Amino acid sequence: QVQLVESGGGLVQPGGSLRLSCVASGSIFSIDGMGWYRQFLGKERELVAIISSGGTTNYADSVKGRFTISRDNAKKTVYLQMNSLKPEDTAVYYCNADLILWGNYRQTTNYWGQGTQVTVSS
Repeated sequence: QVQLVESGGGLVQPGGSLRLSCVASGSIFSIDGMGWYRQFLGKERELVAIISSGGTTNYADSVKGRFTISRDNAKKTVYLQMNSLKPEDTAVYYCNADLILWGNYRQTTNYWGQGTQVTVSS
């Protein structure tokens, strides 16, 4: 069973930091792009940051200079370091990845994690 499992969310004060992790597991041959998205209450999910298999990154304007996405291919893990957090960063954060599965090498399949809550409040 292929799955993405996030961890690291929680409650933090404004100006604080959190580090999210997302581990991919299952019958995975390789991983293409990985990313983080967030969903505010009552809103649609939006892109936070993405990273290609080669390490190229892209960020939403609202998080540039504060958040850093990285990945460890050997551990099948993507990270999101979040600094200088603001109350408006409060949301459920989701991991996303394009996976190439064993025995199905000609296509990628997109997966989502279950989400982790990040709350920024004093």
